[in-house]
Amino acid sequence: MKLLMIGDVFGRVGRDMLFEYSERGFFGADAVIANIENAAHGRGVTKSVFDEIERCGIDGYTLGNHIWDCSDIINVFRYNDNLVRPYNLEGDLAGLGAAVIKAKNGIKIGIINLLGRVGIQNSATNPFLAADRAIEELKPKCDIIAVDFHAEATSEKQAMGYYLDGRVSVVVGTHTHVQTADEHILPNGTGYITDLGMTGPAVSVIGMDKKLVLNTFVTGIPKRLEPATGKGQFNAAMFEIDETSGKTVSIERINL
Repeated sequence: MKLLMIGDVFGRVGRDMLFEYSERGFFGADAVIANIENAAHGRGVTKSVFDEIERCGIDGYTLGNHIWDCSDIINVFRYNDNLVRPYNLEGDLAGLGAAVIKAKNGIKIGIINLLGRVGIQNSATNPFLAADRAIEELKPKCDIIAVDFHAEATSEKQAMGYYLDGRVSVVVGTHTHVQTADEHILPNGTGYITDLGMTGPAVSVIGMDKKLVLNTFVTGIPKRLEPATGKGQFNAAMFEIDETSGKTVSIERINL
């Protein structure tokens, strides 16, 4: 089966790119999972934005450190069970940290979202131990498992890949908005890429208007940043997975 994982969808431009490639059939994928933590104006997700994206035919969604930037996310969690938040944000919180979706060919796919702790200010608990718990929760319910590790540090993401190698089908990194060129299959069959990149404004600084970002860097005076407009880019990776073994057999990095 073919699983398409889409990098951080950023603002209006990113949502437009989703519709453009959904009209092309998402490259013939059997299932599509997208990280949408920046989908609403570059900061979080609202119910109206989520409902718009749902029309693209995406099967599952992940989030990250901007999860609570839009309080309306509570209403998304209330009415949808195909969206997961970081599993290692613990406590009496809205939303699911792991979920199961069904691919077009009937295969059940478990989704786990984890949040890194190196270089990101958050209250997340140990993502490695949380991954163990999430896998045990999902194993009886699905055929394959895909993990979105939303983290800053390359080292932390690579470590997670090796930690989960052979126990899940796919580990992808998100968060940096810059796609890495290191897609490969780990020794025990898990497909891996350090960062999927960003689906959003191509002429930008990780999605934001470059003039505003440059002004902040040059003057040292903080200024509210706004999403860039104009030409878009689509960053993703297609994983071909053996349905019997759950191992990845090929990966195609997509940067359009």
